[in-house]
Amino acid sequence: MKAFFFAATLGIITLFVPQGGDPNITAKYAVGEVKSIDATARQLTIKTDAGSTVTVSLNDKTTYKKLAPGEKSLTNATDVAFTDLGEGDRVMARGNVSADQKSVPASMIVVMTKGDLAKKAEAERAEWRRRGILGVITALKPETKEITITHRAMGGNQSIVIPVTDKTEMFRYAPDSIKFADAKPSDFGELKVGDQLRALGDRTDDPLRFNAQKVVSGSFRTVGGVVKEIDADKGEIKIAELEKKTPLTIVVKQDAVLRRFPAEFGMGGFGGARPGGGPGGAAPAGGGQAPQGNAQQRPQGAGPGGPGGPGGRPGFNINDMLERLPTISIADVKVGDTIIVSSTQGVDPSRLTAISLLTGADTLLAMLAPRPAAGQAPNPAAGLGSSGISFGIGLP
Repeated sequence: MKAFFFAATLGIITLFVPQGGDPNITAKYAVGEVKSIDATARQLTIKTDAGSTVTVSLNDKTTYKKLAPGEKSLTNATDVAFTDLGEGDRVMARGNVSADQKSVPASMIVVMTKGDLAKKAEAERAEWRRRGILGVITALKPETKEITITHRAMGGNQSIVIPVTDKTEMFRYAPDSIKFADAKPSDFGELKVGDQLRALGDRTDDPLRFNAQKVVSGSFRTVGGVVKEIDADKGEIKIAELEKKTPLTIVVKQDAVLRRFPAEFGMGGFGGARPGGGPGGAAPAGGGQAPQGNAQQRPQGAGPGGPGGPGGRPGFNINDMLERLPTISIADVKVGDTIIVSSTQGVDPSRLTAISLLTGADTLLAMLAPRPAAGQAPNPAAGLGSSGISFGIGLP
């Protein structure tokens, strides 16, 4: 998708894409991220989104153009030099690609710098946070093209109706990918009850309706479990599922997002929720207010009553807060941790490729679980089943 977007941005016709080949490489260009630069040999090594490595040879006649992300043609491109290129930049090398697709002598290099791409990505993420909504599809009306989702707010689950029009751009996660950027064009007919959905748009006068410009959906599996083994070199975590104790292997690739849920939230730093009390649970003894925690612990926009409640920012929910937690690495996950993992549906149900992984989740699950009846032991899996957590679809 990135290759076609880059090519379309430059007005290049993609008729040269070989069937079944790397879509980032055609007979006339290769698109990828700069992995290394050899100034002496005047060569670049680039890696495509599909994982192919291409050697780009440069000479005195090679021209260099810098293009801002989002531009539709080279009209606004600026001239740069070989020395302006850097590792991590995204380039299109135009030239006659070799038959084995391993090299290209470039007549032109068009570059989108790593810094410019990061700024654009952050601006897009900010817009999706500000104007986005996330939930699980609970009903579909093909005759009116209306989607109903369950959207989790601190006050409880809300049913939000999203009408789909001819102007709504729809995308769907690829079954074998965990990348937002790999989402494919889709339509209403591909939606399924139980899918996770993220929409970008605007609230209407009716707080239970949402007008969407873009909709991204996917079929995901969300499980919770206790970590039994960790192999950081292989990027694998073995867990016992919370309820059935089924052994599962979690595959953690480079694009997976790992976060830790702070235990401080369980002490009242998350809108007054208490372990075992569920959202908006019992207040601290003595009628005092729960500790608010520091500025980083307290979700942005939270007001009296917690995020989404009176004084809070409309639409802010648990999933918004989770996405604001700092990221960690697999080395920060420990044996004995309780984790929640979201993944795409795979062929082998015993192996899950993680999109998002949250560790320290026992605190969160205790906060979200309904209070057990008198005499019953707490069920750690109950919080997952009733949580409305849907962090499979990440931000762009």
